[in-house]
Amino acid sequence: MSAPSVEAPRLLVSQVVASVDPRLQQALQGALTSPGPCPRPADAQTVVIAGHRAAGKTRLLPLVSSLLGRPGLDLDAELERRHGRPLRTWVAESPATFRAAERETLGLLPPGSVVAVGGGFLSHHPDALAGHFTLVVPVTFDTYRERLMADTTRPRLRTDVSLEEELHSLFHEREALHARVPTISLADFLRGCLVQEPA
Repeated sequence: MSAPSVEAPRLLVSQVVASVDPRLQQALQGALTSPGPCPRPADAQTVVIAGHRAAGKTRLLPLVSSLLGRPGLDLDAELERRHGRPLRTWVAESPATFRAAERETLGLLPPGSVVAVGGGFLSHHPDALAGHFTLVVPVTFDTYRERLMADTTRPRLRTDVSLEEELHSLFHEREALHARVPTISLADFLRGCLVQEPA
């Protein structure tokens, strides 16, 4: 395990808020000052950062890792390192083997880590998240669409339809699937970090 960050939790929480979808920052900031649950992961419990593609999971990984004083791992980077295969071509050429590998690799990572998973993990492997502290990074459809329309490095997932149709259908399908999985909201998690802040 890495040593806890020397940065104050309040500063790190502010950095997390500044890193999420700009359309949601004001509401997230307001939620932190409202009463509500303050969940914290158990010491050996893996923290999974999940959510839609382009939600900002990789950007939040080092911040959440610092808040908890735990090592952070990007599952997609781990998959490429372990298998020596670029994700862009792997997802396009063999989505079934990619999905199997991402599920298996999560189970091989050290317990208690902070792991950012890919955008499809929450909808494809909900049962693999049992026992983990699954944190969801929120994103609006408008921001999701803008980011993915501008990012030509990501593989297409439905090449039989236009990119616009793909983005619309995937976002709304996955939203419905995400709602069925027990997860922790980013607001609740950050509120818990502030409650735990030393006096």
